[in-house]
Amino acid sequence: MRLGLRYGLTGAALAAALLLAGCTSGGGAAPRRTAGGTASPPTTAAPAAPSPAASDCGPAPESYRPAGPPPAPGHMPTGSTMARIVQRGRLIAGVDQNSYLFGYRDPLTGALDGYEIDVLERISTALFGRPDRIQFRTISSAQRIPVLTTDPHPVDIVIDSMTITCDRWRQVAFSSDYMDAGQRVLVPRTSTAESVRDLAGKKVCAADGTTSIDTLRGLRPAVTPVGVKDWTDCLLLMQLGQVDAVSTDDTILIGLQRQDPNTKLIGPRFTAEPHGIAMQPRQTDFVRFVNAVLEQMRQDGSLKALAQKWLDDGATFGPPPAVYRD
Repeated sequence: MRLGLRYGLTGAALAAALLLAGCTSGGGAAPRRTAGGTASPPTTAAPAAPSPAASDCGPAPESYRPAGPPPAPGHMPTGSTMARIVQRGRLIAGVDQNSYLFGYRDPLTGALDGYEIDVLERISTALFGRPDRIQFRTISSAQRIPVLTTDPHPVDIVIDSMTITCDRWRQVAFSSDYMDAGQRVLVPRTSTAESVRDLAGKKVCAADGTTSIDTLRGLRPAVTPVGVKDWTDCLLLMQLGQVDAVSTDDTILIGLQRQDPNTKLIGPRFTAEPHGIAMQPRQTDFVRFVNAVLEQMRQDGSLKALAQKWLDDGATFGPPPAVYRD
């Protein structure tokens, strides 16, 4: 069974957004099992040691090269991060529960589902020989780095639509890029705006702790950024007429648009957002292991298949080639 699934504080916001949108859950995924609850992870971070790779972080989303194919499940190298996880009996993962299609709680089953949950199940299978040895800790965007840098560490791994940046590399270690996205804008279907430039002076919503809200703060002509905890909060504010638009990665916006068909995506991408799985900065053996799993998924076509399954577009959102720094 999967371990430690729980309802988060934003479940009410998700339910309200779905109700206002007049839609039901979808995505074509089978229901997933749930289990007992866990406490929220701490949010106060102690200073983290810099990632060994921070000093040479360049423009490409480089990561640590796999040491080879993953070891046989349950037979991890003695003393490795993976051996400690296997001995514990579960992988502890920080995920979102409000990003429809990526990491979301199915309102019909109460279980977590989505593209990134599928990727975690593949990592669990590589560690344990079964996909369900995962303890989920649902987190907000602003918690993604603190849960990896707090001591003791509440999670082993975070997969939560996280853009790889040099600044973040100085705090955590990233896998190779498993999906390229780009920032766009979601507006009500009645809006006359055709691109982000048409929103000058308007209120545009994004989640706190994301590159998306940082980008909004630097736009010219300027918009008025509105920060919230979760992406479904942005959708709800737009449905209530309290903001004029939502702006983030197009992958997340596709999920919001499917929740509310009275919205539309406008304009081209105006940023590049390579997505990485984040881990504790000194556990480079685990990063190499995860990269080996991702490499298998590139080669067997399963990463591209997940993009097709969840986003109906295996070409645009299929995985880019891995780039390694060593």
